Amino acid sequence: MLVSAAWAAPGLLALAPPREIAVTFDDLPLNGPDVPLPALQAMTEKLLAGLVREGLPAVAFVNESKLYRTGEVDARIALLRSWRDAGVELGNHTFSHPSLQTTPLPAFEEDVVRGETVTRMLLKERGGTLRWFRHPFLQTGPTAEARKAFEEFLVARGYRVAPVTVDTNDWMYNAVYADALARGDAAAAARVREAYLASYARILDFFEDLTLRVFARPIRHVLLVHANVLNADTLADWAAVLRARGYVFVTLERALADPAYASPDTYVSPNGISWLHRWLFAKTGATRLKEEPDPPPAVMDAYADIQKRRSGR
Repeated sequence: MLVSAAWAAPGLLALAPPREIAVTFDDLPLNGPDVPLPALQAMTEKLLAGLVREGLPAVAFVNESKLYRTGEVDARIALLRSWRDAGVELGNHTFSHPSLQTTPLPAFEEDVVRGETVTRMLLKERGGTLRWFRHPFLQTGPTAEARKAFEEFLVARGYRVAPVTVDTNDWMYNAVYADALARGDAAAAARVREAYLASYARILDFFEDLTLRVFARPIRHVLLVHANVLNADTLADWAAVLRARGYVFVTLERALADPAYASPDTYVSPNGISWLHRWLFAKTGATRLKEEPDPPPAVMDAYADIQKRRSGR
């Protein structure tokens, strides 16, 4: 893509418009294995303090099944209230995070409705309404017919889908990070943290390149991260990485006002992929999508070992 001489002139590059990105969190109140309530409260407090300090607008998506722990329901609802009070808008991520690919549509829709109860109440307390929905696993339906029917269901209930253009795979890094912390291995935890932050350059290179391939221009992005201890410990760091790259943080509503988000999306597959891939698929008919950057082998191997330990194999 050609750049005009005026923009390329020395000293004028700084006049280029900033890149824009909206931050979204999935799996509230916690992504990953359950932890004792005090640890969950400490993680939430640290994460929200970082959001406020960095001035990041955000939307966060709730799985209400995670509220129902014996003797902890009120305290866990209070955690969601603290997200809301920190200025974060809450959205629905279903009750129990089922897969739309394998769950019959009526049962999936029932899970969506079950996931509204507390979140809708908390928003209503402050005069808000529940309006955002995020698909678990980013799976939008096993067939074109099921996808269309579910989209109509969401519209009838007043929802707008929150797409994703930049996905960090932070859930895998977090599993390895949290495991290292639980084992008291500070050195391993530090290596995972370093690898996670280093991954942002590769991830952004990939999605920015894909954006130019699809639209021949930058777009306002939507970043997917999760409510977990790794992001609580690194939020200021990855926010700095994004700012150094020229990004400013905007609301989800502002991001979705970009005309890119009106692009056709006809993708039907088990894979939960970025909307950039979906738009490329619709635009070009591509059948083989470029693979996103994986976490480094050390992180992937450690994650596989954790899964084996948990399954008893």
